[in-house]
Amino acid sequence: MRLRPRRDGVVARLKEILKRGGSSRRNNTMTLANRIKSVPTILRVHILAMLIVAAAGGTAAAQHVVVFVNGDPITAIDVEQRSKFLALTTQKPTPRQEVLDQLIDEVLKVREGRRWGIEASDADVDKSFSGMARRMGQSGEQLTKTLAQKGIHASTLKARIRADIVWQQLIRGRYKSRLQLSDKEIASALATVKPEERDIVGYDYTLRPILFLVTPGAPASTYDVRRREAEGLRKTFKGCRESIPMVRAMRDVAVRDQVTRSSADLPDALRKMLDSVPLGELTAPEVTRHGVEMFAICSKNETKTDTPGRREAREKLMAQRFERESTRYLRRLRKNAMIERGK
Repeated sequence: MRLRPRRDGVVARLKEILKRGGSSRRNNTMTLANRIKSVPTILRVHILAMLIVAAAGGTAAAQHVVVFVNGDPITAIDVEQRSKFLALTTQKPTPRQEVLDQLIDEVLKVREGRRWGIEASDADVDKSFSGMARRMGQSGEQLTKTLAQKGIHASTLKARIRADIVWQQLIRGRYKSRLQLSDKEIASALATVKPEERDIVGYDYTLRPILFLVTPGAPASTYDVRRREAEGLRKTFKGCRESIPMVRAMRDVAVRDQVTRSSADLPDALRKMLDSVPLGELTAPEVTRHGVEMFAICSKNETKTDTPGRREAREKLMAQRFERESTRYLRRLRKNAMIERGK
């Protein structure tokens, strides 16, 4: 939608009100509060808002509103912060209008979600933020510091996460029937997958995580010792049934509850790693935030119902379907939105 400048009629009325009474000292005894009370309520709200902004001084300048989206402001700081974040993630500058469009879309998504009773709590946003940090090998606090070092406040990323959470729920909730895929559609999509990927055999794994605990902040030498201990266990491990009780008796070693995973749900690198480990043995030890971890392969069953190739085809088709519905919905929201340039 074309951005439209805000009308300045309120400014003119404000000047008229403040100047009312001319040079007469008697008229000047009328307080500003009484003058404001003499105007209509809706105009009074605008006046008070403008006075608050004027009183803010330098802060108001820093919080200059670039655009209003259905009354919600997007400030120059919002645009600057998102521009820095996009430059960091894409390694190239993003055109200002593209940045502004992204922020406008996020406001529309969150407002529409709220209209349908869908909101993302701070806890939801923080959980997603921490998950993103974990995939980067960091904690949420570390990611916040990393962004701050680049002059980026974590709030710009969290605002994007919040809009994504709301929008995902809204699209999937309102257009659930349109997003459903038939076996025929999946089979057609599967035909476009490369043969070497389509024909990969799928497995259902039963895994038992084993963690050699390390105290937070311990030196690298401690991790080296624990890694050697893990390697030693790997050589003597004789299957889950026989060896797990022995591992439980080891000092500072935790045996987690077993988990079941489909190879179709795993990244290529992890799937190939598990495929290479024989049944009843341990994966290579890896250093984590809590120590040195391995996985025992307790069972490994071939499956024909959900292979990696089939999962890839389904997810690709689902993403296309979601993007189509999302684009249509957002286009309608923009068409009906009141988008005005700030002063």
